This record gives sequence, structure tokens and C-alpha cells, in this order.
Amino acid sequence: MSSEPTSNTSNKGWAVIAGPLVFILFCFLPSPLTNSPQMMVMMGITIWVALWWLTEAVHIAVSSFIPFILIPASGIADIKEVSAQYMDPILFLFIGGFLLAFAIEKWGLHHRLALGILSSTGHNASRVLFGIMLSGFLISMWISNTATVMMLLSAVLAVIHQLKKHILVEETHRKLSSALLIGLAYSASIGGLATLVGTPTNMIFYRAYNEQYASSAPITFAGWMIFALPFAFLLLLSAWFIIRFFLLRKLKIGKFQMSGFKAQFSQLGRWNKDEKIVGIVFFTTAILWLTRADLDIGSLHLKGWTNLFPHPQQIQDSTIAISMALLLFLIPSQTEKGRALLTWKEASKLPYEIILLFGSGFALAKGFELSGLSTWLAHQLNAVNDVPIIYTILIICVIVTVISEFASNVASIQLMMPILISLQLVTNIDPKLLLIPAALSASLGFMLPIATAPNTIVYSSGHIKVREMVVVGFFVDLVGILLILLFSNWF
Repeated sequence: MSSEPTSNTSNKGWAVIAGPLVFILFCFLPSPLTNSPQMMVMMGITIWVALWWLTEAVHIAVSSFIPFILIPASGIADIKEVSAQYMDPILFLFIGGFLLAFAIEKWGLHHRLALGILSSTGHNASRVLFGIMLSGFLISMWISNTATVMMLLSAVLAVIHQLKKHILVEETHRKLSSALLIGLAYSASIGGLATLVGTPTNMIFYRAYNEQYASSAPITFAGWMIFALPFAFLLLLSAWFIIRFFLLRKLKIGKFQMSGFKAQFSQLGRWNKDEKIVGIVFFTTAILWLTRADLDIGSLHLKGWTNLFPHPQQIQDSTIAISMALLLFLIPSQTEKGRALLTWKEASKLPYEIILLFGSGFALAKGFELSGLSTWLAHQLNAVNDVPIIYTILIICVIVTVISEFASNVASIQLMMPILISLQLVTNIDPKLLLIPAALSASLGFMLPIATAPNTIVYSSGHIKVREMVVVGFFVDLVGILLILLFSNWF
């Protein structure tokens, strides 16, 4: 899951001025497009926020206050209605997921999983690369991709240091180092696609879909995984193959010892009581998420456990996340007396800027709806009716992927969701065919060091050339888009 947006561009003084200037122009200048003042104001607010989000002229959390101030001040929506968007129930799923991740980090379960996989991957470069990528993939399904890379980076750098003793050719060693580090970054981003809590972009889609299409069958945790886990794993395998092809194919590397991982894994010893309890809480949370709602698998119909309650529709994934996180604050530690498994000091690391960013995106979507801007956009998009659906999805994937290479993936999907909902209104396309590809494409920023926090972290190691990341990332992006088209058509 992405813990925070990356600063994809340097601060730009011109954008600080241009944002409010555009807003003023939209407020006072007549437009040939629409006679509605509120729609013009809403356009101005959206462009101001988009400009500051995409250029990060100010901190992205600061930009998030603009809809809270201007939408009520412009009379588009009541202050209570706007403020409610900043505490939407989906945010509690995000908060609960992070609290569980903090407990996992505190008691070291991520290290045990990663070292266990790496110590058994074998003795050649391709298998070690796959071991690193599988570790990153599995951990980032539940923990932020940034945290995943930071956790595994020291282990991967230790491998790189060990390999230097056995590989005498400097360029060969550097290319292998580049492959392992790029693999770590990509796998952390790909793993987040597999679960609803894996990345904020998935949760933005989840909230937008379930609110806008409340009368349709809701998206559930299990339903998402049935679709997204195979997709993410295929993308992981594709990324592994592409990295091997471009960076390892011509390298002459024999077998080498991986005793370092095995030694580190053995040093962890047996699971202590706190690790076991946190593991049980985490496993129980995942099971509760997967079995909350009714699940249809072909002719098999499985009843969700919430049917045991008088009001099952009131128990959501966010309810489970917060309930299990609450347990962590209440269960006493068995190895560190006088504290619980999770303390508020540890919980205070919550990324509040992302919570604000979520809220501002929800507020913009509400402003689109109440100002009539969504309806107006829908009429402008009538031409898409004549375009085959596969090309519509392709265009959406390409646009969102390109934006995400240069801007925060959270910001890009927040901007696209209201537009895509408007598009769906005029095309009558299944909304999942528009919204899910956009949500997945927002996590396909693999080409540039500034595209994601994992890319930036591994690039800063000094082992990677920009050209390598651009070439490998381009083909991973391309395969990702093709897989999205395939899975969209399939499901």
C-alpha cells in the first residue's frame, strides 16, 4: 500500500501563483461552454487543485484544504456535506490497514517472511531476483510499498555486497545490482494491486464505485482479490522476465553462496509470543475481509459471516480493520512488559497527508455532482459512444499511466474518477470496465525514478542508470496495460 505520494516534480513558484489565478479567471470571466456560474467555479477549483497536485508546488496535504474552503464558500455544497467527505468510512479501512502494518513492523513479521523466502531461492541470479521480488510482492499486499522497500533494502544491499566478492567484472556486478534493486521496487508497487488495502488508488476506486453505484452489487475484499491477485501475479512474473531479459541475459554469472540470508533467518530463532499473536490477528483480519460478504464462484454460493448479524450491510471492511486494530491496542505484550502490542506512539506515524488527500478528492467528486459539472461533462463525452469499448479502455489506461509517471498516483486517480463516472453516464458501459482499469493503471509508474517512492529509493543507491529504469519500466508499463485489457475483457 502506498503510504505517501512521492514528490514527482520540484516545487514550482509559477504554479503557486497560477493555481489561484486560474480560479479567479473561471469565477469572473464569461465562458462559451456553459452559462452556469457554479459549474465555472467548480472547474476553477478543480484546475487549481489539479495544478498544485500535479506540480506539487506546495505540500500535497496543503492543496487538500482548497475544496474544503472553496466549495462551501462558493455555495456549491453545504459545509457539513463537504466536511463529511473528509471522514468517509473508506478512510477507516485505510487507517486500520496502516495500524495493522505498524504492528507487523514492530514485531518483525515482515523480516521473517522475507528472509524465509530469500534463504530458499537458490544460488543463481535469476532465482535470487525472483526471491526478492516475491518477498516484496507478498509484503506489499498488506504493507505500504515504501515501507516494504525500506524493510528489504538493507537485505538486498547485503546481497549486493556479498556478490561483489565473487564477481570481479565491475559492470557485471553493477548490472546485477541494478536488476535486484529495480526488481525490489517494481514488486513492491505490483504487490499493492492485489488487495483493496494494498494501495490508496484501490481504495479510492472502492469508495467511488460503492457510493456512485450503490444499487449494483458492491465490490468486496474477496471479489477484488479474485480479479486482482491473478493479474498482479502475472504482472510480477512479466516484470521478472523483462528485468532478466534486459539486465541479466548477457551476464556471465555462475552460482554463488546465499548463506548470508540463511544465517540472518536462523538468527531470528523461533517465533516469540508477540509475533504469534500479531500473526494470528493479521491472519484473522484477512480471513474476515475475504469472507465478510456473500461470494459466488461459478455455481457455488458462499454466505458471508455478516449474515449472522441483524444488520449485515452495516458491517464493512473498514469495521473489520478498525476492530482488529483496536485489539492490538488492548492485548498486552508478552515480551515487553507494561505495553500493548501496539501503542499510540507507534500509531501516530499515520500518514495524515494521505487522509487529507483522500478527503479532498471525495469533496471534489461531490462538487462535480452538485454543481452539475458531472452532467455537463457527460454530454461532452457523447462522441465516445461510437468508439469500441476496448479502445476506450486502452485510452484510459495510457492517459492514467502517463500521468502517474510524473505525478502522485493518488492525485492522478482522484482527478480521473469524476471524469470517468461522467463518461459512464453517457455510454452505459459497465462502470467496472472504466474505473478498475484506471485504478490499476495509476500504479503502473515504472519508467522514471520520480514516478514512485520505491523507484526513488532504489535509484538513490547509485547502482541504477536512468536509461535502464526507463527501458525496463516502459516494457513493464506496456505489459501492464495489455494485461489490464485482457483481464477487463475476461471479467
